[in-house]
Amino acid sequence: MTVIEVVSRQQVELIDVTAEVRRAIRESGARSGLAVLFVPHTTAAVTINENADPDVVRDLAMELNKIVPFEDNYRHAEGNSAAHLKSSLVGAGETLLVENGEPVLGTWQGIYFCEFDGPRRRRLHIKVQAG
Repeated sequence: MTVIEVVSRQQVELIDVTAEVRRAIRESGARSGLAVLFVPHTTAAVTINENADPDVVRDLAMELNKIVPFEDNYRHAEGNSAAHLKSSLVGAGETLLVENGEPVLGTWQGIYFCEFDGPRRRRLHIKVQAG
C-alpha cells in the first residue's frame, strides 16, 4: 500500500492528486487490476471529476458549501459538522481500473482529494491489486 500526504491550505479545497496516484500505480508494478483509494478522515473525501477546467472544482466546492452550509444549528460540539456531512456526501473511497500500468480515466477526468475541514495535513491510501 502507498500512502500519499496531502496538505490543504484552505477550509474547503479540492486538490488534484492524479499524478501522485499514477505514480503509485506505476511503482506497484501492476499492469492490470484495480487501484483502491481510501481517505481515513471523517472530514475529507476523494472524487473523480473534470480536471481540464479549474472552474469545475471551484463550482463543486461552491455548490457543496451551499448545500451544506458551515453554520446551520448543528449540535456537534467541534463545530465541523458541515465537513462531516460533505465527506459523507462525496465519499471516502474510489476504485479505479488499471490497464497497461495506468489508471483508466476519461479524457477530462482527474482524481481529487477533497478537504472540508482545512487547512490540514492528510493522507490518501492507495492499494493496487494486480489481476
